[in-house]
Amino acid sequence: MKINVNGATHDLGEINPRTPLLWVLRDHLSLFGTKYGCGISQCGACTVLLNGEAMKSCLYPVSAVGDAQVTTIEGVAAKDGTLTRLQQAWIDLDVAQCGYCQAGQIISAEALLRKNPTPTDDEIYAAMDPNLCRCGTYIRIHNAIKRVADENKSGQNGG
Repeated sequence: MKINVNGATHDLGEINPRTPLLWVLRDHLSLFGTKYGCGISQCGACTVLLNGEAMKSCLYPVSAVGDAQVTTIEGVAAKDGTLTRLQQAWIDLDVAQCGYCQAGQIISAEALLRKNPTPTDDEIYAAMDPNLCRCGTYIRIHNAIKRVADENKSGQNGG
């Protein structure tokens, strides 16, 4: 079985097709940014992009990926390491506290901004609602997304 992750095709060999994508990413591809949280597809720590859509990977079987493009937190920044405006906003606004959920939070926010570059507050809250943060940094998460949305609205799309 083959899978495309972060722009590269990986041969998984004879893997059980029911293996959750999360464990393929972590155990077979050594991509540890995507986290195991609840294991029941509720908390969002395991969120990745599947063809640009946010998807929880802890229960998603690798066989269901097919030819889709998987993007993990490791694949969001540019190849040269340049952060996206969202990632930079995350840093500038000190969003992360413990950081455990943040990869899933950023991936969900990326999916939102790719689909809707100028979301309203309500659209941000709705898109981020499935993601849990034990540290309660929801206001800072919202503010980082809102900063990028406001930049998009005013045409400040650099970086």
